[in-house]
Amino acid sequence: MNGITSVQKNAGSTDRFEVKTAKNGKAHFVLKAANHQVIRASQMYKTDAAARNGIKSVGKSAAEAKVKDLT
Repeated sequence: MNGITSVQKNAGSTDRFEVKTAKNGKAHFVLKAANHQVIRASQMYKTDAAARNGIKSVGKSAAEAKVKDLT
């Protein structure tokens, strides 16, 4: 639950995201906490623009996402 809370808290700040390029040339992004520790890494995208759209989507929906405990 701490990890989920951290994503919800930090995803609203675009400066907490960083777009990176993998060795295979595909783009992805990471979400970092205030202490710069990586909280989450995304899937791979074909382009930087697609990764940036992913950031927008996560930033928009993470704070209000409902959490369902399946345990």
